[in-house]
Amino acid sequence: MRGMCAAMLTLEAIILALSVPVMISVENVDKVWALVVGLGLAALCILVAGSLRGPQAYVVGHLIQVGAIAMGFLVPIMFFVGLMFAALWFGAFFLGRRIEADKARWAQEAARDE
Repeated sequence: MRGMCAAMLTLEAIILALSVPVMISVENVDKVWALVVGLGLAALCILVAGSLRGPQAYVVGHLIQVGAIAMGFLVPIMFFVGLMFAALWFGAFFLGRRIEADKARWAQEAARDE
């Protein structure tokens, strides 16, 4: 689970960082505001991707998705991009949990068979 979620956050960090020039030049968002929001969320993605060992990091990951979607108020296309990354994040999260549960069940079955 950790690997898939970390990959999603890393890719999302790249997109969020690349949204800064779009906010500044296309949408005329104030430079400071664009840098704080875009690069702030991108940096948070990288930090959380590296700390996905505890359950609190996944909560922050969920909140990052809300922030990415909310960027749509600054750059309308980010509503779509944010929803897309939220779907990928939640897919990785739930699929990862399912894979880990299956691995634990298989290990338990293998231990019983010995």
